[in-house]
Amino acid sequence: MDNKEAGRMWNDNADVWTELSRAGYDVCRDLFNTPTFLDILPDIDGLEGLDIGCGEGHNTRLLARRGARMTGIDISERFIEHARAEEERETLWISYRVADAASLPYPRETFDFATAFMSMMDIPEVERAVSEAYRVLKRGGFFQFSISHPCFDTPHRKKLRDEQGKAYAFEIGSYFESLHGEVEEWTFGALPTEQQEQVRKFRVPRFTRTFSEWLNLLIDAGFTLERFAEPRPSDDVVSEHPNLQAAQVFPFFLIVRARKPS
Repeated sequence: MDNKEAGRMWNDNADVWTELSRAGYDVCRDLFNTPTFLDILPDIDGLEGLDIGCGEGHNTRLLARRGARMTGIDISERFIEHARAEEERETLWISYRVADAASLPYPRETFDFATAFMSMMDIPEVERAVSEAYRVLKRGGFFQFSISHPCFDTPHRKKLRDEQGKAYAFEIGSYFESLHGEVEEWTFGALPTEQQEQVRKFRVPRFTRTFSEWLNLLIDAGFTLERFAEPRPSDDVVSEHPNLQAAQVFPFFLIVRARKPS
């Protein structure tokens, strides 16, 4: 599977994804993944930023509200249409563009920083995407991104639960086996069961890489590794959303910040 084929699948997901995420059903993003991302983000006030794989623009808007002059790109035309419509409703001076992360339409050293919220692991040609992020960054600029945790997003994975239904461990397997475009169907777990049966499921291609492969991608591109985080929901969040309890047992996500040398 190449980037264009993956992009067509995300384009098909865009309308339902936008509707459900804006309705508050992407609780992992809203309640602990993005908050942790923003907690470790350096000061971006007044900087030029690029959000890679911006989707309908939710996180791009959060960055713009922190004072950054943002550009958002996504390979899905429908996602960009939704993002632009929201920009018309609430002007944050964000420029949105349909573009492939593996071939960014910007000159060398254009941006002070780049971000990618849960998009890099969905890019078939991720090596080129990492190299492109490095190319368009100014010297001393940083690249911060979140992905599904590579140690736990394996081809075989299973939550182990006790008699009360609480997760107490996670079973993984085939860690070194690479998936390259196998399609999964799912929807947001916070969506009520009766609605899950009615909505159109997302069809998402999966690409798995080991933890060391991710680190070496950054090193080979020329980045210096700077900061890591593994988001975890608080007890208060789990009290309100018991379906997130497993994320206190093992990490769902990994956040990485790397910097282009000065």
